[in-house]
Amino acid sequence: MFKSIKLYTEGSLDSEGLFADLVTFGYRRQDAVSEEGDFSRRGGIIDIFPFTFELPIRIELDMDKIASIKAFNVSTGEPLWEHKMVIILPVRKHRAFRAVTFTEEFPLENFVDLNTGDYVVHNQHGIGRFLGFQKIKVKDKAKDHLILEYAGKEKLFVPVEQMHLVQKYIAFHTRRGPKLYKLGSKEWQGVKERARKGIQKLAWELLTLQAMRLSVKGFAYSPDTEWQKEFEERFPYQETPGQVKAVSEVKSDMESEKPMDRLLCGDVGYGKTEVAMRAAFKAVMDNKQVAYLVPTTILAEQHYQNFSLRLKDFPLNVEILCRFKTEGEQKEIINNIARGRVDIVIGTHRLLSDDIKFRDLGLVIIDEEQRFGVKAKEKLKALRLSTDVITLTATPIPRTLYMSIMGAKDLSVINTPPENRLPIKTIVVEYDQDLIRQAILREVKRKGQVYFIHNRVHDIERVKEKVARILPSDVRLATAHGQMPPKTLEQVMSGFLRGEIDVLICTQIVESGIDIPNVNTIIVNNAHMFGLSDLHQLRGRVGRFNRAAYAYFMVPGNEALDTDARKRLVALQEHTELGSGFKIAMEDLEIRGAGNLLGIEQHGFIATVGFDLYCRLLREAISTFKKAGVLNG
Repeated sequence: MFKSIKLYTEGSLDSEGLFADLVTFGYRRQDAVSEEGDFSRRGGIIDIFPFTFELPIRIELDMDKIASIKAFNVSTGEPLWEHKMVIILPVRKHRAFRAVTFTEEFPLENFVDLNTGDYVVHNQHGIGRFLGFQKIKVKDKAKDHLILEYAGKEKLFVPVEQMHLVQKYIAFHTRRGPKLYKLGSKEWQGVKERARKGIQKLAWELLTLQAMRLSVKGFAYSPDTEWQKEFEERFPYQETPGQVKAVSEVKSDMESEKPMDRLLCGDVGYGKTEVAMRAAFKAVMDNKQVAYLVPTTILAEQHYQNFSLRLKDFPLNVEILCRFKTEGEQKEIINNIARGRVDIVIGTHRLLSDDIKFRDLGLVIIDEEQRFGVKAKEKLKALRLSTDVITLTATPIPRTLYMSIMGAKDLSVINTPPENRLPIKTIVVEYDQDLIRQAILREVKRKGQVYFIHNRVHDIERVKEKVARILPSDVRLATAHGQMPPKTLEQVMSGFLRGEIDVLICTQIVESGIDIPNVNTIIVNNAHMFGLSDLHQLRGRVGRFNRAAYAYFMVPGNEALDTDARKRLVALQEHTELGSGFKIAMEDLEIRGAGNLLGIEQHGFIATVGFDLYCRLLREAISTFKKAGVLNG
């Protein structure tokens, strides 16, 4: 039997009964909550840090009714997101939890946030529409029920105890609303069964790949050296709990004989590169070579500068292989890689060319794999079976999907922002020259720098002249884009890094991973032309320091925005909190579709059963195959 506590706004609450249930579920009463499994009470406020939640929740009472449920920041107490309904699970290892088998009934998402009129999926009855709550007499007692409407205006009354079977229907990029099912017909069961079979195929592929890696013997690295400790102590910031956990997971993988294939997921600016650096250093300590693969030349240059700076007092050789190098320089680097004279090489997909031969490659680090082409991905797939691989991504996979595939993939998630990091002030506004002038001058006055993003090469020089006309002559401007001669682009970027340029008018080339702490204002021209994840990535280029950062997203005043563009900009303004990348990822998938993430066939299954049920079925398939011993055979 599925065990949980269900709470919802406007619902009645017996506080003492709730506390008794929480204790039975393995929770501890404290003065204040600080970690999963804690709960506390202060007057009409109850705080709970439920198991599997990223943040604790605060329940405000109005007499014996729930007035509101909000997630809040555990260190500041600041309220963040409001929720309608919440499902609290027993603490892991507790007797009530041990009895649970992962089936489609077991929820992945702890919140059921429904508004009247929303499309919903009931696991057993299919897609309907949520009409609100109604009290219904059951054995002479009035109990709350969710009212769902199906085809032919038929109604299903779901007791709140069964709310875990209901979730909002999210199918990603459906122009029209989904089809409502007829209650009692066999059609929904058939649709669900077809989706289940397709999902099982994906689960099988994920697990077989993992089983193949387990059958191959990899290199087991030695424990950390003194130099490793010295290198890590030179990190100029305080590690976040997320970074500490990710580093520990990566090192544990490296020290085992199983080839590592770990996805390191974290929001922009959350310190994934430092985790990668520590892994690279550890590999070199055992005389292995490291290839660090990045999607753009500019990012390769940035990483090369960072690695060179951190390693300057250690006898390690770092090289960069990209189009900034002449043919002769590239030839020499390739020769040195083959002879083992290069310890760490940073580069673009050029690193995967047939003429690159490593003397003893031990670790491959891939930044944003989804941005590489099909050929590159095939090469990487082959590498994965024998070499340790870490993939970094700042486009977070939604938590629901993460929870459903974590049995089949090695995932590390960094979900804690660096200390003193401030949320970025996000302004969506019609194009305004006065505002551009004010924003640039304010940043320059405090000795900072500015990105001005204009993603069209053909008129970028004209835009630079237009911006120059509204600024004093001592403000230094330059342009940068991917079609410039490599040496010119390198000079511009180096000048910007050294603080010799105040405003860089550039294309989207700075989107991935570029980290210049002195840049704390970004202005994005024609913001309606970008995808939501791209906008979130661009916003993440600023706010890397402990000073206020500003992101201006400008749209033309004379142009009507299409629905999707408007949705993207609204989502960006709504999700400005630190770590909102997961929420952005969900919004982005809703607007853009899930084809990129899971493939077109899986996208079709999501449309038929909704994202939440899709994830539940995926987790069920993975746990079933694992129990049947897929990884042992």
